[in-house]
Amino acid sequence: MSFAELDHLCRRLEALDHAQAMLGVDEAVNMPEGGGEKRADAMSVIASMAHELASAPHIADWIAKAEGEELDGAQRAAVAEFKRSYINRTCLSSEFVGRQVNARLRCEQLWRSLRAKNDWTDFLPSFENIVSLAREEAERRAEVLKLSPYDAMVEQFDPGSRSAEIGRVFADLKTFLKGFIPEALEAQARRRAKHPVKAFDGPFAIEKQKALGLELMKAVGFDFNHGRLDISHHPFCGGVPTDVRMTTRYRTDEFLSSLMGILHETGHGLYEQNLPHDLSHWPSMKARGMAAHESQSLFQEMQLSRRPEFWEFALPKAREILGLDGVTVADMLAHVHRVERGFIRVDADEATYPLHVILRFEIEQELITGKLAAKDVPELWNVKMQDYLGLSTAGNYKDGPMQDVHWPSGAFGYFPSYTLGAMMAAQQWAAVARALPDAPAQIARGDFTGINQWRKEHIWSKASMLSTPEIMRQATGEALNAKYFETHLKERYLD
Repeated sequence: MSFAELDHLCRRLEALDHAQAMLGVDEAVNMPEGGGEKRADAMSVIASMAHELASAPHIADWIAKAEGEELDGAQRAAVAEFKRSYINRTCLSSEFVGRQVNARLRCEQLWRSLRAKNDWTDFLPSFENIVSLAREEAERRAEVLKLSPYDAMVEQFDPGSRSAEIGRVFADLKTFLKGFIPEALEAQARRRAKHPVKAFDGPFAIEKQKALGLELMKAVGFDFNHGRLDISHHPFCGGVPTDVRMTTRYRTDEFLSSLMGILHETGHGLYEQNLPHDLSHWPSMKARGMAAHESQSLFQEMQLSRRPEFWEFALPKAREILGLDGVTVADMLAHVHRVERGFIRVDADEATYPLHVILRFEIEQELITGKLAAKDVPELWNVKMQDYLGLSTAGNYKDGPMQDVHWPSGAFGYFPSYTLGAMMAAQQWAAVARALPDAPAQIARGDFTGINQWRKEHIWSKASMLSTPEIMRQATGEALNAKYFETHLKERYLD
């Protein structure tokens, strides 16, 4: 039975994916700098092995025969998703995959050391190599998938999304935000004139910040029997569903950037921990792309953790652990609801954040098509940054094109997922509010059981058995609609 052959193969691939994920986490969290070269070699070999195993020619016969077998609905979904992933895998040779993984790891390691030095010159040759490999990958995928090169890259992160539709949505959103942000800043100034923002007295010891983060992670439902929190250069959620590894980075002069980052990554972690476990080796039981993943992290961070009700529950814990004497919920909201034009995407508020994403979306399209040379990225970045956010990054590479890990690690086509996810999260919250009218009161009590049950039933349990648009339609009653995100921003940030 060919389905049984595919099932056995999926178990072997899951084991290799597990090994790669844990080696990647260790490389980012614990590995000494001197271990980078051999780690890159080891991971590239394992990636090549996994690719060879998953893209062998005889698998096409297994898939074709399995499609003709008597299967139940879940098995048919597994075959369909495996077929999609198989076609995407066979776009690339194992030799290319190994070469690309090695180059990505070396570039990312170089980025870690050179970003702090603002050293674009020494970073550029490695980055040019990554861009060249990304263009090669895009061309190879485009030929097989019958897509444009950039769409072929987007397909790897958010199956079914296309740059034309993304571009249309982003163009409208960019127009809205360029008008909305000045309004939000004016409304914020009026609020602050009446109620000045209260500064939080630091320093805040890292161990206390971590203690608060762990306390809130546990409260919102993270399972520490199947996960942990560490420190890395760039916050991420990695590992595997049974062993989720989250990271953050700390500053002692303030605590909110780290805490909100922890809550954001916890959203990713909850999604992974609540995917169907019994058949986790099937591709249909894995997370449904990065837009869906970002919708879960942004639901946790923006729709839940920045609500007044959340801080009614969380502030007493913050007072106890960090010593925030005299701080009120209103004081906290003044910080977590701030709107401010800034250089750093991961520190941006939810109103300005999409403009950071749109900037990258526009630039990486030109990089992949070859319209833009890698060496010219800083100049175009500066032009767009001034247009969208009124800030100059001329000569400031570490706060410009060197600020993110994504491009050094070869993740072109990933960025649109962030803002698509924000839109999805706002629409999901509207559906939760209809289904659970007392959801705000539940949050204020620190009870996330009902909300998490809704997410598990409508999002987490669906895994990749349905397309992202179909998951949204079934969960919310309609296709993705940007009006929910725009309404959310207006209600939160305008008087």
